Amino acid sequence: MPSPISKLWKHDYHDIKMDLDRCLTAALAATGRQRPIPVFFRADDVAVPGKRFCKLVDLFSRYEVPLSMSVVPTWLTERRWKSIERLCNKNFKLWCFYQHGWRHMNHEPSGKKQEFGPARPIAEIEHDLVRGRDRLMSLMRDAFFPAFTPPWNRCSKAALTVLRASGCKAISRSQGAAPPALTGMPDFQVNVDLHTRKEQTAALGWKNLYAELASSIGDGFCGIMIHHQRMNENALTFLDGLLEKMLTLNAFCFYHLKNLTEDYHEA
Repeated sequence: MPSPISKLWKHDYHDIKMDLDRCLTAALAATGRQRPIPVFFRADDVAVPGKRFCKLVDLFSRYEVPLSMSVVPTWLTERRWKSIERLCNKNFKLWCFYQHGWRHMNHEPSGKKQEFGPARPIAEIEHDLVRGRDRLMSLMRDAFFPAFTPPWNRCSKAALTVLRASGCKAISRSQGAAPPALTGMPDFQVNVDLHTRKEQTAALGWKNLYAELASSIGDGFCGIMIHHQRMNENALTFLDGLLEKMLTLNAFCFYHLKNLTEDYHEA
């Protein structure tokens, strides 16, 4: 079943470059920052190198901007990984591949979806987290980085404890995620959601998206979440314009999750 595309990307929008320029320059002026603002792009639900994924990789390759890819272990096969390797091989340092759950399956009987939520016994959590990590390590070898994004950006404290004990170096969830990250395992959060938006009108979607971008710049850290399965040509055009404008302004520095983690542990 195809992933739904948010209403704002179904709207044929002609003033993207002008509105991006207005949003980014105003947000930068309001901060008064002298140093470049860190930007972190995170692509979720990676494993199948289809047409949309190929376009995403081509876009980041063209601009030479780093991209973190959270990979669902059970979705990845040796054949799929070889295809991803070939696709990304022109500049492999741009990419950070790491773990995104185990099967991306909800286990909560009620409430918000979680794969590693409070309804599951810790033994089950540990079993799935460790075999997910081991599967990716076996397929990716040196390309795998020991970090984690929980499906739907939610997990229990028990899951965080298991992750840290098993050697996970960092996590990445949504802004304001609970429970808090554990000592020694930083949480590099996303605060801009490009594609899993639920506004009922395109106009409200655009308004909220630009507000998130401006707020993230004001906070001094811009974490941008991507779901390539939910992208159409309008979404791709916007992302192209966003990358171009950020690079043109020369006011941002770009990282993937491994870079951020290394800087954290060196600080």
